[in-house]
Amino acid sequence: MPRALFSVSSKRGLLGFAKELVGLGWEVVASGGTAQTLMDAGIPVTGVERVTRQAEMLGGRVKTLHPAIHGGILARDTDADMQELADFGFAPITMVVCNLYPFGETIKQPEVTTEEAIEQIDVGGVTLLRGAAKNFARVTVLCDPLDYSDVIVALKTRGATSLRQRRELAVKAFGHCRDYDTSIYAYLSESEIAEPDDGDVPDSIAFGVQRSHDLRYGENPHQASAYYGSGESGAPLGAGQLAGKQLSYNNILDVDSAWRAVSSFDEPTVVIVKHLNPTGIASAETVAEAFPLALASDRVSSFGGIIAVNDEVDVDLIAALGSLFVEALVAPAFSDAALAHLQSGRRNCRVLRMEEPFQGGGFEVRSVMNGLLLQRYDVGDPAGAAMRTVTKRAPIAEEMESLVFAWKAVQHVRSNAIVLAQGKRTVGIGGGLPSRVDAAELAIKKAAVETTNAAMASDAFFPFPDSIEHAARAGVTCVVQPGGSIRDSQVIEAADYFDMAMIFTGCRHFRH
Repeated sequence: MPRALFSVSSKRGLLGFAKELVGLGWEVVASGGTAQTLMDAGIPVTGVERVTRQAEMLGGRVKTLHPAIHGGILARDTDADMQELADFGFAPITMVVCNLYPFGETIKQPEVTTEEAIEQIDVGGVTLLRGAAKNFARVTVLCDPLDYSDVIVALKTRGATSLRQRRELAVKAFGHCRDYDTSIYAYLSESEIAEPDDGDVPDSIAFGVQRSHDLRYGENPHQASAYYGSGESGAPLGAGQLAGKQLSYNNILDVDSAWRAVSSFDEPTVVIVKHLNPTGIASAETVAEAFPLALASDRVSSFGGIIAVNDEVDVDLIAALGSLFVEALVAPAFSDAALAHLQSGRRNCRVLRMEEPFQGGGFEVRSVMNGLLLQRYDVGDPAGAAMRTVTKRAPIAEEMESLVFAWKAVQHVRSNAIVLAQGKRTVGIGGGLPSRVDAAELAIKKAAVETTNAAMASDAFFPFPDSIEHAARAGVTCVVQPGGSIRDSQVIEAADYFDMAMIFTGCRHFRH
């Protein structure tokens, strides 16, 4: 009589599958709660303790870790192995049906403790799966209830599973164990082990993520893509989508960029992003007042953009949007009236609620050929950084307000990045260009007549004084930049010549 061992956390499909096996003449062996579930359903079952002649230990922590179980699983289909089993009084196990403790579901609970999470780390189950998968030449291993029906069909039509089927199921079991261990590693390395100093990075990395959303395509229609999530719901970026079409690959990138940017401002702020670059950023008393200021920074490029705000969306903001086509609107909250209007009047606009601001904990990772790049998130100037005036003239109060705002805004623009600001709004943005002077000229062009008395921010040092000269002739009166060029003295001299105030921060903010 062939023997199947059951030890499952998920009881989905268990009773029907076990009943089918018994009907085909199989002996069912089961442990703990699995055995009880089968017995309650009237299905003949042999308890693991009868096979091992050993009761459970340590509150159920040790049930299947015994030679009678693992010898039965790992024995090869040879006369020598089968005889050795018989000499010990053991019998071969032909099938292992096992899925693991719900570690992933446990750690998603908001108040779960590390001790509670550790209790959901399966030891015996992983050992069963690995042993059975290793011996797929003889043993069928099942970790997914969706595969039960295919196995029953094989047993009924051929009397056994095929070698190819067993191999495929073994690969799936190894993948299940891999993902399980990865989620444990990711959880413990973040929650229990002290993070390395700011200058350190881990020796190895693991991703406790699962594919949660298949996307229509990637950046272009010929590229397959999917979203892999680590949050409680697995939703892209952890956002709650309240209305609109499914997020695309490009939408997700732009939403992420916009939300990071708006999260760095304390006052009510609007950020409009197109192709990972802000087209406009503005702060005001309300987000409804800030929106037209952000839009004015680049009305043309804002069409079809992503709008992120760091305060509740109300009907005043909806009215301010007018007829502007918006791909997505992201906010921490929406009033009932605003949401009703969006759901009825802007059905193509993706409406996303992001309950937590981006805080930059951990690392960001990018793929490159044959490897990955990892770095800590840039969340602004590090502790100890300070602005200092390097020109003969110091900025006046109004200029300083513009400079501080421009410096924060430029950190979210792709390099080379130049931002022109007046007060708490951008008036011109140039970014993503290989030449800094080209970025400055683009920002000046975007700002048009609003360059007069504007502040200019650069994400990295000016290698030559040419950008300063262009800005001064356009009416810019003050500049903030990291400094550090071998030609800093020439740049400062140019600023002094035009009676511009210039501040060095000593901190660069490249965004490639």
